Amino acid sequence: MGCELLVKESRMSTESSSSQLLEESLNKPYSNSIQEALDQYDYNFVITDPCLLDHPIVYASEGFLKMTGYSREEVLGRNSRFLQGPETDRRTVLEIREAIRQENSCQVSILNYRKDGTTFWNFFHLAPVFSKEEGRVTHFLGLQTPISQCSQVCRSAATNMFACSTNRSQHASSANSSNNLIYFGSCRREFFRDCPVDMGHCGIYNSFAEDGNKGIEEKHTCEAKESDKQKSLTGVTDILSELAHFSKLTGKTSLNRKCESADLVRLTPISSSLSIALGRIQQSFVLADPHLHDMPIVYASNLFLQLTGYSRDEVLGKNCRFLQGQNTNQGDITKIQKSIEVEQSCTVRILNYRKDGSSFWNHLHTAPIRNASGKVAFYVGVQLDVTDIEEDKQTDNGMTSNMKQLGAVGAVRVAVRSLLGVEPSR
Repeated sequence: MGCELLVKESRMSTESSSSQLLEESLNKPYSNSIQEALDQYDYNFVITDPCLLDHPIVYASEGFLKMTGYSREEVLGRNSRFLQGPETDRRTVLEIREAIRQENSCQVSILNYRKDGTTFWNFFHLAPVFSKEEGRVTHFLGLQTPISQCSQVCRSAATNMFACSTNRSQHASSANSSNNLIYFGSCRREFFRDCPVDMGHCGIYNSFAEDGNKGIEEKHTCEAKESDKQKSLTGVTDILSELAHFSKLTGKTSLNRKCESADLVRLTPISSSLSIALGRIQQSFVLADPHLHDMPIVYASNLFLQLTGYSRDEVLGKNCRFLQGQNTNQGDITKIQKSIEVEQSCTVRILNYRKDGSSFWNHLHTAPIRNASGKVAFYVGVQLDVTDIEEDKQTDNGMTSNMKQLGAVGAVRVAVRSLLGVEPSR
């Protein structure tokens, strides 16, 4: 009887200690009021701590609990793999795992399971939270947005082609319908090697490290609508902003790990007024911010997205170099870089690549965009596909390529100067 009592007391002590760790995980960096602040949001999300054993959930929103059917007691302290099941795509799981390992954001559509065993598709947005003072990732935010419209595709498990990036390109062979396979990204066999030393990140999805499926298997996949993706992005932005606000109360500044690139762009986008003004310019162009690390794109026009085949979410936060490829001339790249260093305009005819891998000749014009105080606020890059046009005959209704691009640059300058005004921070 005495032994049973000691075991019970030990178990209670362990549970109490574990519960305390979960509370401290949020309260220490964000203050004791953070949970109450997070409770106000209707989004379906969890916050996890990669520094605790098995990367457990330390916060679960009411929306998440209603969506999954679990109680808060059943969720807190557990790794989120309990949402996975037999039909959850292992490639997608590995994609999430790799994003965690690299401390990157990730957006995927994934099939999950509720407590009662029923399945649901959701657009999952993962975002790391970085402590500036500690110099490491302290938490991950995982936001789930339910989606419903599904399309059926065939995937081959024998191809050794696994999802490696957030945005998956699909290439189908047209020679024979039996060979029509969907390939995801590039092959990364290292997913199946031994886990790195950092078990906090590695142990999350290692139960899916072996693929026992052979041949061609039929899978259903759901692609989220743009409205769902935008809702997800808004939710992530709101929650990360809340965490950043409360971290200031404890003196531990909380940022995204990639605070100099993609996620900071999403946290601090250009104003809606400027975005609307730029949207009226009917030209393929992007706006990049030289004041952020790696000079990421902060605005991309619809015509740019049509030209390159990328979605807006795939472009924002990236440096423009993703358009370069194997046969892009290094001399052209150097010319652009040097013009940026001296804050001058530049025009080149450069070979670029679309998302599907096809190349096109781009008549590119870049130029600094200054605010009302004369300081460079952005750089604009205006693109024109001249693949089928001879270099000395690049005209359209009497306007040369350069004339059209200069007109677009002028319109961007007017929009920026009128809406930004004088910004000392830039």
